[in-house]
Amino acid sequence: MNGKLLRNLSALLISAALLLPSCTPAPADADSPNDALTWVTWNGCDNFINLLKETYPDIDIEFISYAGGNATGYSWEQMKADDIPDIFITTQVMDEELTKERLIDLSGYPFISELPTSVLNQNAIDGGVYLLPVSYAMYGIFYNKTLMEEKGWEVPENFPELEALCGEIEAEGLIPGVAGTLLTGNTFSAVFNLAKTDWLTTPEGLTWEQEFLAGNATAEGHWEDTMDYVQRYMDIGMFHTDPEDRNNPKMILDYLGNRKAVFGTMVATVNITEFPETGDELGIMPYISEDGSKNIYMYNPYFYFGISERLAQPGNEEKLEEAVKILSLLYTPEGQAAFISEDTPCMMSVLDTAGISEDSMISDAQQALREGRAFPMTYVRWEKVLSDIGQAYKEWFRGENGMDGARCIARMDELQQSSLQQSEQLYFCESTENFTLEETGRLIGKVLANAVGADAALIPLGQYHGPGVGLRNGITGKLYKGKINIDILTTILPTYDGKYAIATMTGAQVKELVRMGFDADGDGNPYPYLLVTEGDAELEDETTYRVAFLSEGYTEETGNAYSVQVMEGSLKSYLQKWMEEQGTISPESGMY
Repeated sequence: MNGKLLRNLSALLISAALLLPSCTPAPADADSPNDALTWVTWNGCDNFINLLKETYPDIDIEFISYAGGNATGYSWEQMKADDIPDIFITTQVMDEELTKERLIDLSGYPFISELPTSVLNQNAIDGGVYLLPVSYAMYGIFYNKTLMEEKGWEVPENFPELEALCGEIEAEGLIPGVAGTLLTGNTFSAVFNLAKTDWLTTPEGLTWEQEFLAGNATAEGHWEDTMDYVQRYMDIGMFHTDPEDRNNPKMILDYLGNRKAVFGTMVATVNITEFPETGDELGIMPYISEDGSKNIYMYNPYFYFGISERLAQPGNEEKLEEAVKILSLLYTPEGQAAFISEDTPCMMSVLDTAGISEDSMISDAQQALREGRAFPMTYVRWEKVLSDIGQAYKEWFRGENGMDGARCIARMDELQQSSLQQSEQLYFCESTENFTLEETGRLIGKVLANAVGADAALIPLGQYHGPGVGLRNGITGKLYKGKINIDILTTILPTYDGKYAIATMTGAQVKELVRMGFDADGDGNPYPYLLVTEGDAELEDETTYRVAFLSEGYTEETGNAYSVQVMEGSLKSYLQKWMEEQGTISPESGMY
């Protein structure tokens, strides 16, 4: 695929998921040995960090890296455990009560006046502002702008105009529109975004959403008109599906770039404004309401920033002053510009003074945001049912299993009730204490070694090695006290799973590898290896052992030197099975 095109948002994860690019919040260290501010590492923050160092070279910051498989989930596990860094970053506001408890109210600081009232209102919690967005990713319906202009077609302003245009498109032998279906978050959004052009963004709709998620309302009796409207979109050819079920970047390149279709409905960020092969320009238009009175765009914050409440405690005055300096810089034009480039044409600053040229792809979207015609993507609190609801919509779009609008409504009710009834059953273990990073690594090493019949395990542990760098094939997150389900389990897992490796080594060779560490980045700056053995026994230098590694948790040189065998096997499955058998665990459970 042409490297200039697209990086797609993962399964709505919109999703934190949403959905987002690879943002990775880091574990805080409450016992930090110095007075430095603790902060996270983020892919995409490099330019801002450089600006910060140039502007405030005397601010001492301790960066700590997290690069595990569930960044947003981990940031909120930290929040629940009261173990967040001084500068807190996340991608979703998952718990408003915890947000108020753990973070400082920013509404009294001067820099907040740089943000539009609409942004502040959208992010207010009981009158306070605790997390502020940093740039927005804007979403609408993509279209081939050049093709539209060549044909003399105007962007429709209401459904009758859209219907008439789709008829003209079909008369030209083209597909009116294609919808992304590989990720069920796309179909979920396609339906929900049409609902937002009507009732779902009204006070009555917002009340229904709260009641539905609490189990006190049903989709039946509320969604019928929306499903009829979705069916009309399908009837005019706007939701054509890809037989190959390819990802969003490939679909946009093929269908819109090759002029097979005019419109594309999918949740995707793009890094082009024109197609590299043809030079056709890419455009973005709103979701079209029936009478044109509520044509809307959707948006999702790239991430949120906040400051830990502990900096408001006596003795932390200097650190609080420095944290405020960081956020003050963040919400200047220069600070915002550090997050936006030519490769992010659908990203926009949150500042009131931010200007976008009229010929920008998202100029209309920016105006819509300022006028209240843009709404946040639906994700928070829908996580447990979003994918399955989206699957029902996908079957409807693809004409599978007899699914239609009425059956989708029934499926929504069924899934939500099932989710509420099974919420406690989703937890399969409980941690009675907080783990340190090393204790978490030791637990994982024990479980892996036992599951695969190894004598020992070598587990890489994370360290901060610079902006944009993270140990994706090691352990960078801590396990916290509390009940454990799959979502929480993924917060301590490395990014890569599904395989492990076995090497046959002497005790002396294992010790040498521990001494050398794991040079994952090939830059001579290795991550430490944690050696896990049964009973914490010392390995005999001349004795041969079977040693287990995480997926890609060793260098190519190590693999060649010890004839490492790559095996199929999921660390997540091993951990879940072991935790289910234990019922409760503590750091002592990692001793083996």
